[in-house]
Order: sequence, then C-alpha cells, then structure tokens
Amino acid sequence: MGDLNGIRRRLPYLAALGVDAVWGSPFYKSPMADFGYDVADYCDIDPLFGTLADCKNLIAEAHALGLKLILDFVPNHTSDQHPWFIESRSSRQSPKRDWYIWKDARPGGGPPNNWMSHFGGSAWERDEASRQYYYHAYLKQQPDLNWRNPEVRTAMYDVLRFWMELGVDGFRVDVIWHLMKDSDFRDNPPNPDYRQGQPEIDRWLQVHSADRPDVHEVIEEMRAVVDEYPHRVLIGEIYLPLDRLMAYYGRDLKGAHLPFNFQLLQAPWKADAIARLVEDYEASLPEGGWPNWVLGNHDRPRIATRVGPEQAKVAAVLLLTLRGTPTLYYGDEIGMADVPIPPDQIQDPWALREPDIGVGRDPVRTPMQWDRSPHAGFTTTRPWLPLADNWAEQNVENFDLEPFSILDLYRRLLALRRKYRALRIGRYETLICRDDVFGFVGSSGQEKLVVLINFSRGVRSVSLERSDHATVLFSTARDRTGERMVSKLTLDPNEAMIITEES
Repeated sequence: MGDLNGIRRRLPYLAALGVDAVWGSPFYKSPMADFGYDVADYCDIDPLFGTLADCKNLIAEAHALGLKLILDFVPNHTSDQHPWFIESRSSRQSPKRDWYIWKDARPGGGPPNNWMSHFGGSAWERDEASRQYYYHAYLKQQPDLNWRNPEVRTAMYDVLRFWMELGVDGFRVDVIWHLMKDSDFRDNPPNPDYRQGQPEIDRWLQVHSADRPDVHEVIEEMRAVVDEYPHRVLIGEIYLPLDRLMAYYGRDLKGAHLPFNFQLLQAPWKADAIARLVEDYEASLPEGGWPNWVLGNHDRPRIATRVGPEQAKVAAVLLLTLRGTPTLYYGDEIGMADVPIPPDQIQDPWALREPDIGVGRDPVRTPMQWDRSPHAGFTTTRPWLPLADNWAEQNVENFDLEPFSILDLYRRLLALRRKYRALRIGRYETLICRDDVFGFVGSSGQEKLVVLINFSRGVRSVSLERSDHATVLFSTARDRTGERMVSKLTLDPNEAMIITEES
C-alpha cells in the first residue's frame, strides 16, 4: 500500500524530476474505512505507514533535498473510532455530544432531512442507544464534526500547530467547502438536471449541506493559524464553479492561499473550450490572487485516459506553462492511464455502494510503476490494487533512458519553468485560438515566451508576427530546439511548442 519510508526512498527521484513540494494522502491512525480519510488520531501515524519517527525523517530528508512536505488535513469528519466520537456517542449528556452533529428524527420519524451521503444513501445514521441521528457527508464510519462548536475549532487548530511544529510545510484541506452546514438543517432542493445513472448525491442541489457563507470565517481562522508559522501554505479542496470558487481566497486574500482549481479536470479537451476556461479563470481571480492548475488527482480519471497518450504530452505543456502553481498527480509523468479493476479486487467504498454507475476511483489509484522488477518495484508482495498490463514497459526505469519519453518531457518542462520567470509568474495573454490551436504569451520584464498547442491529430499551420529574436525552446513532437521562428509555423499532429522572444 506504500508507506512513509517508501516515500522517503523516492525523494531523490522527485527532486530530480524538478518538483518543489510533495503532498501525500492521509497517514494518520485510522481503521481505513476510506483509506485514511477516516481519522482516529490526528497526531499520530497509522502503523500501516510507519511511525512519528519515520515522519520526522521524511520531513528532514525532504528539506535536505529542497523539497516541501504538505500534509493532507481532514477536518470535516473523523472516524467513528476517534475518542471524540466514542465519547460523543456515549450519551446525550456527554460533554462532547455537541462536537458532532446530532439531530432528532423528523416529525413522523425518519432522518432529520433529505441530505445525502456522497457515497450513496442518506447522510444520517440512527444511533439506537440515544435515539438520535448523526450526520455523515461520506461513510457512516465518518461522522461530521460540528464546526459551529468553538471547542472543535480550537482542537483542530491545535492539530495544525502540532504538525507545523514537527516541520510540515502546509496543508491540503480535504473538502474544505463542507465544514459549515445550514444552521436550520433545511432540505436541499431537487436538482432539475439530474438524470438516471448519475450518483445519488446529484439528485439534490447541495445548497444547505455545503458551501455555506459562514464557512469563510472558519477558513480565515485556519489561515491565521497557518500564518503563525513562516512559509507555510493552505490549499483547499473545492469543487465549485468559478464564481463561488473565488470566494475561498477570502477577504483581503486571507482565506486559502490556493483554492484548488479543478476546471481542467472537467473541461472538454478542445482548443476553444480550454482557451475560454483559462481566460475566464484569469478574469475571475481577485486582485493579487495566485492562480493554480490541476490536471489529475486521486478522484478523477487520469489525463492519459481522458485525452489519449499523445495529447497527454500536450496537456503537460499546458499545465506547466500557465502562470501560477501546477499540481501533478503521481504517474502522470510516465503517462499512466486508468487500470481496469476486476470486481473481486475493488477497494473503493463508493464503488461498492453504487456499483452500477461507474464511480469507482480505484482505476486511478494503482501502484506507481517504478521498474521491471516484480510488482513494478512498488512492493515485495501483492499490491493493494492490480498493476496496468503494460507496467513492465511503462515505468520510470525504462523511460529514464529514453529520449523524448513523456518522463523526459516532464523533466525538461520543469527545468524550463525554473529557468524562465515568464512561465511561473508572467503576465498571461491569449494569442490565438482557431483551427484546433490554442496559443498564449507569458511575459515578465524582457522575457516573452509563446506557447502553441495543437489539440488535433492533424498538421496545423499558425501565422505569427515574425521576430528576428524568436527561437524554439521546446517541442513535444521532435527536437526543434534552436529552430528560428518564421511568420508561418507548422505544428505536427499532437504537438505543443514553446518559443522564446527574448530581446
């Protein structure tokens, strides 16, 4: 399943790849009902992954290599095995009863309202001993904390301080938009766009169970705690449309440093759609708001599955040349695709609860493919999920020696990103969007870089103003480095290129 020492042994690979920080999934003590997102102790390590000493060694070695370590913080819910919930459940008079969300049945009986679990079924679980329901936005083994209780906030902020004292460089906050619920617990309205075959959670618009206006007060408090320590970052997991997403930067930018921008995970892979998405996102950012981009994560289909192996290289160029902070999902740098999971090997509780609608996340969570040794070098025994059929060919060891492999492409892109400020913090400007080609300019001072992306499987010609100082820096298709730019360029099928116009 992987562990902290396994990550530590791979840190040199990550440093050589050219990344700046590593975010790991939760490794707190947990019964593992949802892979560690059901936390039983926020200040200790589950033996499955190692010890606190292992964690300290991981932090120290990451820092020695110039890498930051970001923790996955899970504040919305705990495990039902957490001592807080065990105490809360013990009686209605428990001093921790109000640390969780307990409600009486609605008149006539049944759950207090129509709120649904994201994993299917009602989000309310009846506790027979106390004859009340507790709320769980996910599994019944993951009761939601009551963030309206100041004692809960104090306890969770102390968790943040514990890990920052240990040396952690920041937090990715799980489902941050869920923390506050409607104080009147009103029913959610029906979703007029719901269609048969969608997840059950989509039957209702989550207007009362998530993204409440008072959540921003909590996030500002969380940010203030993080700001007590220098050079720390707060990243929020937020699946919302742009107009609501931007509120999570907070008043005077005192919310999340980076509200995760998942727009690329859901957009049609077409030049005009992507260009419009980038322009809309840039236009929506608050003054001083720092952009970020995500192509893949542990919950959505991999980019190579969504767009194909050749366009996956093009996608890497898009991700690593737009200004802001990019997030890479492990294995994307070797082009890993979704892996079909036999029914008897499914691990995902969501897939097991709603088996007929294809919501399983296991296909994107399969072991990293390191080399040609047994089990792809990930483990010495059978891994928790099966490997891709082509793992013996598609792995780091093979691609490490192959010029123009997708791994080589990622390394070169990250090196260029370090070298040119225009690719990190430059001013963005759309240059062209027609005939399956999206082009934009990043500029910083005298630096000016042009990025051209061919979203098609055909040859495309692009007319640009001629510049005597323009040369090709990078291409996904072949070695065109140093090629002089002319007024009319030809892009190969599935080609993206970077052109410098330094004077």
